[in-house]
Amino acid sequence: MKRLVITLLMALGAAQCAQALEFRSVKETGVALYEAPALSAKKLFAVSRYYPVEVLQSQKEWARVRDATGGIAWIPSAALSRQRWLLVVTPQAGVRDKAAEDGKLLFTVPKDGVLEMQTPPQDGWVKVRHRDGSVGYARITDLWGL
Repeated sequence: MKRLVITLLMALGAAQCAQALEFRSVKETGVALYEAPALSAKKLFAVSRYYPVEVLQSQKEWARVRDATGGIAWIPSAALSRQRWLLVVTPQAGVRDKAAEDGKLLFTVPKDGVLEMQTPPQDGWVKVRHRDGSVGYARITDLWGL
């Protein structure tokens, strides 16, 4: 019985952590990410529009974020959008007409390409939209930012 209670508590904690994830995307191309929350801090690199980041912490006008590589940096909060974009992290993500492997392949997106999330993931798939307006379903294992 004690093991069951511990297992249930661990599962509940994991579920709460998963719900706590907050992903945002960068609003414009060329936004710098900084070593500290100040414009005078060292610039680490710049990111493109739609690039997804995970918000770890907010502090006044700054957000501490993690990218798909695990890198952590600071970005001005005003540079972030609530629009959910997903980054392709495999060599190529196939987008299908239905949420299944036997769905017709509509198009592919290469590594580091982005897709806009249309609906929350379900059963290993997520409905996405390409910037050209094409819509379909991609496997969540091919994407980061969920």
